[in-house]
Amino acid sequence: MDTAVVELVYRPSRSDIVIGIRVRDRVRKAALVRGAFAVVFTLLVLGGVLAGVGVLSLVLWAVCGAVLWFMPYLQANHVFRTVSWQGEYRSVVGAEGITARTEHATLTQRWSAFRGHRETRDHFVLLSRDPNILVIEALPKRGLGSEADVSRLRELLAAKLPSL
Repeated sequence: MDTAVVELVYRPSRSDIVIGIRVRDRVRKAALVRGAFAVVFTLLVLGGVLAGVGVLSLVLWAVCGAVLWFMPYLQANHVFRTVSWQGEYRSVVGAEGITARTEHATLTQRWSAFRGHRETRDHFVLLSRDPNILVIEALPKRGLGSEADVSRLRELLAAKLPSL
């Protein structure tokens, strides 16, 4: 195999997608905003209980706070339903970009589509260049053949994209 190419073989999981969304939210500062609003709704519920506010208002505030807090998981479930039926992914990361193949589709993304990457304990997450970072690519390390492949992928990403 060419040393400038790294291949991953994996089935996407919900946790892969959650990790990608969390990384995206940290880069966009959305996690901070979401957390602040979740705290506000929690304080509204607690203050409402002490002030004797109606039950409907308390329930609505609690639901809003919970939805905000669990938004990455709700988004990940939606994305997972979209990609899981495609089965096993074979992704090739090389000099031109990333090509992901399944039984049903092939997608090639050039490096110019991404603004940068971030490494987590179990993933390499690539974030798209668009202003809202609508596209994320979460490459799970479990899809690599060896620790040497992890190092090669780390070096390849560092050469092609800035670390975020």
